[in-house]
Amino acid sequence: MKIKFKITALFALLVTIILLVLSISVHYFTSLQRTEAFKKRLRGRANNDGQLFSYLGDNDSSRAFLYHIDSASAFTLNQKSVVIFDYLDRPVYRYNASDIDSILPDKEILKQARVKHDVYFTVNKRDALAFHYTDNRSRIVVVVAAYDVDGWQRLKDLRDILLTCLFIGIAVALMVGYAFSVQLVKPIKQIIYDVKHITSQNLTHHIQAGSTQDELNQLANTFNELLDRLQEYFLVQRRFISNASHELSTPLTSILSQLEVTLQKKRSDEEYKQVITSVHEDVQQMQQLTKSLLEIAKTGTEGGIELSEVRIDEVLLKVTADVQKNSEAYKVQLEFGDFPDDEKAFLVFGNVDLLYSSLRNIADNGCKFSYNYQVMINLLFENDNVIVEFRNFGDPITEAESEHIFQPFYRSATASPIRGFGLGLPLAQRIINMHKGAIKVHSSKETGTTFTITLPSIKAFAAKA
Repeated sequence: MKIKFKITALFALLVTIILLVLSISVHYFTSLQRTEAFKKRLRGRANNDGQLFSYLGDNDSSRAFLYHIDSASAFTLNQKSVVIFDYLDRPVYRYNASDIDSILPDKEILKQARVKHDVYFTVNKRDALAFHYTDNRSRIVVVVAAYDVDGWQRLKDLRDILLTCLFIGIAVALMVGYAFSVQLVKPIKQIIYDVKHITSQNLTHHIQAGSTQDELNQLANTFNELLDRLQEYFLVQRRFISNASHELSTPLTSILSQLEVTLQKKRSDEEYKQVITSVHEDVQQMQQLTKSLLEIAKTGTEGGIELSEVRIDEVLLKVTADVQKNSEAYKVQLEFGDFPDDEKAFLVFGNVDLLYSSLRNIADNGCKFSYNYQVMINLLFENDNVIVEFRNFGDPITEAESEHIFQPFYRSATASPIRGFGLGLPLAQRIINMHKGAIKVHSSKETGTTFTITLPSIKAFAAKA
């Protein structure tokens, strides 16, 4: 069922329940009012008959006179019956309209009437009242019964009116509910229409949110934010593919051109050696680039990575040794903060190879972009977190550049002369994020450039997982 029909049905059901409750309440209280009004009439008739009977006395002439009075006033109470009982509950007077059976109430009713002064009850669809009349001459119970023709007719007319209004109200509720649901669903249909016509080629086309600040507006804005993120993702993906293709084609083109030139004529052994050496360097460059690309791809498949307990201090010692071994000019100064009492504070839960790769990349960059080819590494422990700081002194990273340095293949203007692919920091960030950590950069000419990596220890990692 479509949502607009559900809204219409729910709206109509709600209105129907309200009208039904209102109609039943009106009918119920009107019925009570009719009963109370007719009881007053019966009480008045019973009081009059009781006064006359008491005044005239219990004899044939008084009964005849009272019968004449009741007959003359029969039109005021339809289907009237009157019975008077003495103090011994014996019937001493009876009156019945034509074709109406006489009433004979239970002795319990007469007993209650003497206690409560009057008792209301029904007999053969007629309203009846047992009225206890007392004065200095007699103690009698007058029972009057009659059919409230006008009251019941008014109640029937009211019932017909209420039923008619109920059906009309339901019909109006259905029409109004449908119109309301169409108006309510209209922006949703617009959102569906806009979403259906959005493809990877027109992600800039946003959903019309409208001017009202409601939940639908929030939904449209959420879709627009998602589209913005998708657009940014596609742009990064295209830029990544373009840059990767360019970086891969450059050494291939160099290799191909060198080989073509070499094959044009016979060369000396020394020339062949120079060409082979140059090709070897290009192949190494391609190998390093391919390795970086594979590591970036590997960070996107967290489920296939083997995780274990890793000692960060041991990883940093290996990073320090390998960086300095790779280049004699590079210097790494490793310092440790206050050692925690718990040895588990050194441990993080992750993949040792990926953590080594991320820390090695940052250390390599620290040496590469430092004036003196030196990077200082500081290992700290704070609030169940392992903190690793890399600091060097070189050209500072501007605020604008800091927003892009973690994008694949991004290289700042100051980094252009230095050999590299722009994949080290993006790879490091992905690995750190995978380990529920964070990486931040702060750079200034006075204090140098500091990359701060925060990794949760085993205890904190379990809480975040």
